[in-house]
Amino acid sequence: MRYLLLICNDEKAMLGMSPEDGAKMLQAWGSYTQDLKSAGKYVSGERLRPTSSATTVRQSNGKVLLSDGPFAETKEQLGGFFILEAANLDEAVEWAARMPHVAQGGSTEVRPIWDM
Repeated sequence: MRYLLLICNDEKAMLGMSPEDGAKMLQAWGSYTQDLKSAGKYVSGERLRPTSSATTVRQSNGKVLLSDGPFAETKEQLGGFFILEAANLDEAVEWAARMPHVAQGGSTEVRPIWDM
């Protein structure tokens, strides 16, 4: 079964990292991604640009309304995602717990993908 792992973290803290800490974090993410690939679990994944570059789309009275930024103000922002192939939720959670940002206070939402 495929699972979506939504990476949630405080983007201000991430953007405020020292260059050295940023390089360490990028290396940790590279290792994590390689581990997923080596285990045959990786389907896809992407890093997202900051929420300041987001556009939210709504509709009201048949008109499309656009606004800058994320839909809601939250402590954590969606920073990226992975789609992985896992035998079950327990395995997907194990991979989510290994994500580098989790040990630093971030979170990962694990969602099963509904085959259409």
